[in-house]
Amino acid sequence: MPTLDRLDADLVQSTIARVESRVRARFPERGLTAVAAELRSLADEVEDVSGASRLRLRVTRWISLAFGLLIAAVTLYVVIAVVREVARTYEGEPTEWVPLVESGINDVVFAAIAIWFLLALPARLERARILALLHRLRSLAHVIDMHQLTKDPEHLSRDYVPTGASVHDPMTREEMARYLDYCSELLSLTGKVAALCAEASEDDVVLDTVSDVEALCSGLAAKIWQKISLLPD
Repeated sequence: MPTLDRLDADLVQSTIARVESRVRARFPERGLTAVAAELRSLADEVEDVSGASRLRLRVTRWISLAFGLLIAAVTLYVVIAVVREVARTYEGEPTEWVPLVESGINDVVFAAIAIWFLLALPARLERARILALLHRLRSLAHVIDMHQLTKDPEHLSRDYVPTGASVHDPMTREEMARYLDYCSELLSLTGKVAALCAEASEDDVVLDTVSDVEALCSGLAAKIWQKISLLPD
């Protein structure tokens, strides 16, 4: 039984495949078919990244932690050596032990920065991979919108008078309604694929980008439904 608290990647992929087959059956020569195929390919990539990212993130974190512990051990050794040297020369002039203390403090600061960088590196690498996929999804949403831009309901009205710059489209009302509906469905599914990226990450930047892509898809789909409502009877 599928869980109800998270998006199922398999169901999203199967839905995209069904929409692609419907588009291919009704509009085999239209570019929208290739767009649907690209969305299915992106959904596959998102699932692969989501599945592999957990293992890759775990391994990278262990490697980063090992290097961090090594740096901490070396830094501790240096600090102990500095403390011993200071204790040995404490009776001397300040000019003899102050540089040693300053050097030890610098080592501790640089070691802390290196450890922080190593511990944050796995999450940054996963963020970069997911953001790259989200960027492609955002671009695909704009491509889908480009496919519906020239589908103007006004062209189907009886009193429409074309100009020399008008775009000729032989679609009937039923075909245009179906075409616009497919564009709306693909935009909705693009938002769902973006949401799959959120399932694999808790990064604030990723979650904000997912929300932006979903808002973009919803806004573009709303414009398409306005066109559908204007189609003549």
